[in-house]
Amino acid sequence: MVKPTDDIGESTITLPDDGGGKERRFYIRLGAVLLLVVLGYLVWRIVSPLWQPLLWAVLLGSLLAPFNSRLTRRLGNRPRLASAITTLLAVTFFLLPVAIIAGAVTAQAAQLLGKLNSQVPQMGNVSSFDLGQVPWLQEPLRWLDEHTSLSVLQLQDWLIAATKRVLQTLASTGGTFVLGALGTLVSFVLMLFVLFFVLRDGPEVAQRVVTMLPIEERRRTRLSQHLADVTRAVFMGIGLTALVQGTLVGIGFWIAGLPSPLVFGVLGALFALVPVVGTVIVWGPAAAWLALHGDHGHAIFLALWGMIAVGSVDNFLRPLLISGRSEVPTLAVFVGVMGGLSAFGFIGLFLGPIVLGLLVALFRFESEEAAARASR
Repeated sequence: MVKPTDDIGESTITLPDDGGGKERRFYIRLGAVLLLVVLGYLVWRIVSPLWQPLLWAVLLGSLLAPFNSRLTRRLGNRPRLASAITTLLAVTFFLLPVAIIAGAVTAQAAQLLGKLNSQVPQMGNVSSFDLGQVPWLQEPLRWLDEHTSLSVLQLQDWLIAATKRVLQTLASTGGTFVLGALGTLVSFVLMLFVLFFVLRDGPEVAQRVVTMLPIEERRRTRLSQHLADVTRAVFMGIGLTALVQGTLVGIGFWIAGLPSPLVFGVLGALFALVPVVGTVIVWGPAAAWLALHGDHGHAIFLALWGMIAVGSVDNFLRPLLISGRSEVPTLAVFVGVMGGLSAFGFIGLFLGPIVLGLLVALFRFESEEAAARASR
């Protein structure tokens, strides 16, 4: 339209607002957002029944990625062949041995549970006076008697009930330990299938995802390195250390002549994942039981073995395994293990510390960046 002005013979032409174009762009964006939400929901419904084997494949793939990269270079840059070999080696040297050991654990747990059920009526005859004769239990029992209303018989009943529950769980699921962690046999095969592609294409996909992050290149590189370091620190520094400690607990039980060393070795590995508690909750009662039944030599051996051999592993092996990587704080490990196990099952033992360890690493990374900017 033509709008008159004060100046004679001059006019200003004003074009109409393109309201229709703005409205059209709004609906296009709204449609894109709704489409993204619908696709995300459908993808979640498709992936959610399979999330555990998929996540296991990603975690194992990230752990085996350095080895697979070196193997790829040695084979003349053939990633398909290298990934197939790495997957086969993982099945041969890790998953199959774990499944075989789990079967043996099932048998021993069932036998031990039968012995415990047959001996429970007789265990009530053990008096608190006899238990108080165990040297390293005298002070704790005296403190409990003075400061709490707990009795030795109550503690004994709780210990027996907890032991029976653990043994029943091991006896019912130990034989399918690997499959129980992953799901069904189909999920196990799916995990191996996805693991191959994670090893083959994972580094490239991860690099593309990292480049999409809306941060500068240097920070993207450090962020991806933090994630890799935290993942390997949890698996190597925590998982492998717990495996070694559990093995030593089983060896100690075997030398002391105690029944079912494999069962207690597995329990030792599981409790070794939990800071604060540790393996003492496994070998401590066993040493007390030996002393209570007059086998003081083996009781002293098992106590020294637990304190020196098993306990010292955490002091030198873990720093060696995570040397040069992001160390996960003890509190993050404790909360991650307990919360992850409750939320996600067995995979939460590793997923929980990884998530919390990555969060702590990000806070450290940001604080370092802020300190570096302040010093300029």
